[in-house]
Amino acid sequence: MTRRYSHSPLSLTRRAARAVAIGPVPLGGDHPVRVQSMLTSDTRETDDCVRETMELVAAGCEIVRVTAQTRQIAANLEHIVAGVRAQGSDVPIVADIHFKPDAAMEAVKWVEKVRVNPGNYADKKKFQVREYTDEEYAEELARIEEEFGPLVEEAKTRGAAMRIGTNHGSLSDRIMNRFGDTPLGMVESALEFARIARARGYHDFVFSMKASNPKVMIEAYRLLVARLAELGDDWNYPIHLGVTEAGDGEDGRIKSAIGIGSLLSDGIGDTIRVSLTEDAVHEIPVARALVDLVTGLRAKHPRPIGGLTWDEVPWHPFEYRRRSSAKIEIQGVKLGGDETVRVFTSQRKWEALSHKLDKLGDYQPEIVIETSGVLALDPRDESAIAALNASESPRLITVADGLDLPVIPAFRLLAAKADPRHPILLKDTFFPVTEQGQDFLPTLLNAAMNLGSLLCDGIGDAVIVQGEEAPGQSLRMSYNILQAAGTRIFKTDYVACPSCGRTLFNLQSTTQKIREATGHLKGVRIAVMGCIVNGPGEMADADFGYVGGAPGKINLYVGKEAVKFNIPEGEAVERLVDLIKEHGRWIDAPATVAEV
Repeated sequence: MTRRYSHSPLSLTRRAARAVAIGPVPLGGDHPVRVQSMLTSDTRETDDCVRETMELVAAGCEIVRVTAQTRQIAANLEHIVAGVRAQGSDVPIVADIHFKPDAAMEAVKWVEKVRVNPGNYADKKKFQVREYTDEEYAEELARIEEEFGPLVEEAKTRGAAMRIGTNHGSLSDRIMNRFGDTPLGMVESALEFARIARARGYHDFVFSMKASNPKVMIEAYRLLVARLAELGDDWNYPIHLGVTEAGDGEDGRIKSAIGIGSLLSDGIGDTIRVSLTEDAVHEIPVARALVDLVTGLRAKHPRPIGGLTWDEVPWHPFEYRRRSSAKIEIQGVKLGGDETVRVFTSQRKWEALSHKLDKLGDYQPEIVIETSGVLALDPRDESAIAALNASESPRLITVADGLDLPVIPAFRLLAAKADPRHPILLKDTFFPVTEQGQDFLPTLLNAAMNLGSLLCDGIGDAVIVQGEEAPGQSLRMSYNILQAAGTRIFKTDYVACPSCGRTLFNLQSTTQKIREATGHLKGVRIAVMGCIVNGPGEMADADFGYVGGAPGKINLYVGKEAVKFNIPEGEAVERLVDLIKEHGRWIDAPATVAEV
């Protein structure tokens, strides 16, 4: 497998993809990266769906997706599309299909695009461990073609597009047993369906590789793009980006920026959806800000900042490995080696917080940058890098402030040129902000994208947020980015899906109740899923799951295994707490700490 998934490790240049029309909105080619979202309304409620669609369009949404669980529900797409057109909008409508081929065959009559999940479509997962012979595997593929082929033909006839959308947690038993629950399995799952489409002369499709873990999601998309390049120039299909079940609030925005922003910075992505456990209209400003951020960087830095080749990169694009550095001690704090990634701050911010350090809980500033002895370098300065590498002792290094360089390529170049024994301090920006007034959302997304992307590459032994002026807020951002990147777990981790027409309870209020009850359980991962589609599979990495089983009824999971069924919704949070206690993961909540 080639390591090449973009033009250069130091380039922001966008991958060249063929154009695929989603109704009047083309993806790929020279067209801008499109922003999309998904309705939370019940697909059977035409007026609600039309109203919500128009709200999304007014907010800047360019493609709208709606769930279609069954053939009967899919039939109402005719009325939804007609209602939207009657409002004067030609926004493309996408039908979201998981388990039901007959629902897809109905939906394709009315919409501009159909999304299918290869792990669910015509597959009933039994989570069985078995060996597939080549003959048995071929029989499975023949069965899939029999189910999927008619949809391809119908889409081809009607001029409808398709998304072949793999999700990390919903891979088929066939894929799981041959490739495992891996990025490679995700890619192979999508390629099975793509080969069927191509064999029938159908090319109006896009790919996605969604996961709730940004590391897995980044690796899967990179692997997909590298694999498509290997298969040939005519496999240049557009890419849909998304971090599934990102959650809500600041955490959801950070996790989305790490996954989506990292890939956009690599030049990957033709349309994006930010999945927040909030009203769908709140997803649009986040998605738009991410696109604008990367588009602006790309225009400002059209060429690679150095001549680094793929053979010289010190990280593995498809498998997380932390860069190996020596362990050193600064201001009484150990960093580098196998030490956790540390949080730096400025002297001014330290002094502003010094009177309440004992009340900040886990949000502690650990090292002051001005007195840390960090060596700031221009990674393009060959003589300075040579002098560093000739030194006897390891040094903490970083990229110097004031350099007009994109952050991710700059630190990648530094990591490649400097001896690995030298630990690296990552920065979100090379232009520290000292005055209030900057817009918080772009600041947050920029920090999450830059720091999170590098951390997911395995680069970085410490971080500092310089783009946020407020001392406490910059610390909180630092720790939340480390948490979202899976680098330093200091609080409960939530995997919460966005609402859609399949949801069987109020996700926003329920997620908040679960946070209030369990938010002190450091290192415990809890999934909150609105329905079985986002149930055992989508919460593949979670310790415990809270899943809608039927209207007003909740199923509780330990890992992928359902252990409590049909619990009344009013009792379910308490029963979840009991389940956590049964498995020895419960501790009593500490006294409240100061807000930062």
